[in-house]
Amino acid sequence: MGDAMELLQVGSRGPTVELLQSILKKIGYYNGIIDGIFGQQTKDSVIYFQNNFGLVSDGIAGNNTWNALRPYRDGYTNYTIKNGDTLYKISHYYSTSVARIMAANPGINPNNLQPGQRITVPFGTVIPTDISYTSDVLEMNLNALKTIYPFIKTGSAGSSVLQNTLYYVKLGTGQKEVFYCASYHANEWITTPVLMKFIENFSKAYVENSTIYGYSAAEIFDKVSIYLIPMVNPDGVNLVTGKFGENTAAYQNAAKIAADYSFLPFPNGWKANIRGVDLNLQYPANWEIARELKFQQGYISPAPRDFVGYAPLTEPESKAVRSFTLSHDFRLILTYHTQGNIIYWQYLDYEPPYSYEIGNCFAEASGYLLESTPYYSSFAGYKDWFIQEYNRPGYTIEVGKGINPLNISQFNSIYSDNEGIFVMGAALS
Repeated sequence: MGDAMELLQVGSRGPTVELLQSILKKIGYYNGIIDGIFGQQTKDSVIYFQNNFGLVSDGIAGNNTWNALRPYRDGYTNYTIKNGDTLYKISHYYSTSVARIMAANPGINPNNLQPGQRITVPFGTVIPTDISYTSDVLEMNLNALKTIYPFIKTGSAGSSVLQNTLYYVKLGTGQKEVFYCASYHANEWITTPVLMKFIENFSKAYVENSTIYGYSAAEIFDKVSIYLIPMVNPDGVNLVTGKFGENTAAYQNAAKIAADYSFLPFPNGWKANIRGVDLNLQYPANWEIARELKFQQGYISPAPRDFVGYAPLTEPESKAVRSFTLSHDFRLILTYHTQGNIIYWQYLDYEPPYSYEIGNCFAEASGYLLESTPYYSSFAGYKDWFIQEYNRPGYTIEVGKGINPLNISQFNSIYSDNEGIFVMGAALS
């Protein structure tokens, strides 16, 4: 995705309006509710911003307005060195740190700054924690984080049904490898910004040579490679968060599938990928038992949730995660879901070495309960397959409480509960 942003004006609706409201709120121009509805209050806030930035004050968020907002969206600005500048002066002006500027500009010589030289100056934060988090926002945020923290490695683990990239992120250079993934289920999308916020916080701690959850970020970075796929199911997430308008083919096809399951709210009850297959019931770990259990519940064809597919590993998203796993040597995996504040650590009678002990550490750090997986949810999941395949610690973390999709207002408490799990997952693996 490039830098072109959707033109927004009174009457516009959807997650891009939420993003606009969030950015304006972050910098003090909007004090309303982030609701994705471009009404008069949002228009007034845009005019207020435009006036202060010397733009045409038409209350429309077009290219010029988005360009002016971009530094606050992405958490950095491009700065031209002037006579007498020092990195300390620049960092003071932007309320950032010299360490962050140095990290964003590899090879810069702070004692030989040249007037006219262009540098990247990070400031503030990148990950929005108050909006519906679409695949577009994910891509935007990854691009910004890579600019600010060039040591972050990203790539593609595969593509979704609709050809959205399944991005992976790599933090660290150590020999030990661990893997965290989120948003298998569309209406559990809040787990994606939780992983993204960890990427941001860990990277900042590493650059500033500080600790995260009491552990040295630099020590973890040197000893461990943390791999993450923050959004396994981008198509489904985009359906639930409103990126697909009601007139799009993706929305209409999903609505046809959902019509046979009128007892499930649409699109909020959607967990599956865009073809109506539950991606976390796709793995060859007693898949046939999962099929029998779900068929008994009435999920015998594409559905908003709990349809296992016509065979294991038919869907590109689940195939991609399996291939990604097989191409690495993960000592431990975490797969993030909502809800219940529970950690599931077992698959059948497998008890991988140290799995229970590490799980207890996670429970203590988060306040979540460490439990065995209930029988009806015990088969064909990614965690189940990983434990069966490798006999190594694998965990399903069920965050938050309420009705899915959880309200983004739960973000701060969920992140606070889980930062220790992220850090110890790497440190204890």
